[in-house]
Amino acid sequence: MNKEKILDAALILLVPVGLYMAFIYAPVAKSLGPNQKIFYFHVASAWISFFAFFVTFCTSILYLIKDDFCFDDIAESSAEIGLLFCTIVLTTGPIWGKAAWGAWWTWDPRLTTTAILWFIYVGYIMLRKFIDEDSKRARFAAAVGIIGFIDVPIVFFSIRIWKNTIHPNVVQKGGGGLHPMMLHAMFFALLIFTLLYLSLLIKRVRFARAKRRFDALERAS
Repeated sequence: MNKEKILDAALILLVPVGLYMAFIYAPVAKSLGPNQKIFYFHVASAWISFFAFFVTFCTSILYLIKDDFCFDDIAESSAEIGLLFCTIVLTTGPIWGKAAWGAWWTWDPRLTTTAILWFIYVGYIMLRKFIDEDSKRARFAAAVGIIGFIDVPIVFFSIRIWKNTIHPNVVQKGGGGLHPMMLHAMFFALLIFTLLYLSLLIKRVRFARAKRRFDALERAS
């Protein structure tokens, strides 16, 4: 059994457990009620988007150093997956925010920098669509993948940089006041989403390599 099948089998087994931990095992927050349950998917999606953009950052550097399209395929694939999960973050956040703050959106530093991050990687994907020549496309995309990653630590540290933020900080000692059972559910969700990312990345990279071979054959014919 290859790595992809092992990951898929693990996800089939772990996803129901994760849903149980989020919706049944973890207690309901008194202040937010059932709406708080979206927190587990929101935080896990944010973690994956950051990690995916970090992978794009690293493989973009490797492409510029080694000039190997293998790294470009990984960079592109990871950026697309990261953008998907960043979209989930920006979708689930307002649902949680409406219950917590009474508004779907506020120009809080964490929310604003996350929206900027989303637009950066939308631009990254669009750039790749508008340049036909492979090497030129890969070089320009690598530059955006490297420079665009600068916003990731800004998003992460925005709570510490701007003191007037209303976004809660759970990445701190004690888990930001979360109940221990909530922390268990959150870490389990992080594990599941990480495995999901790896599974999607393997599939997307395989597709990218197949497409590159097909395009090469088409040009040669």
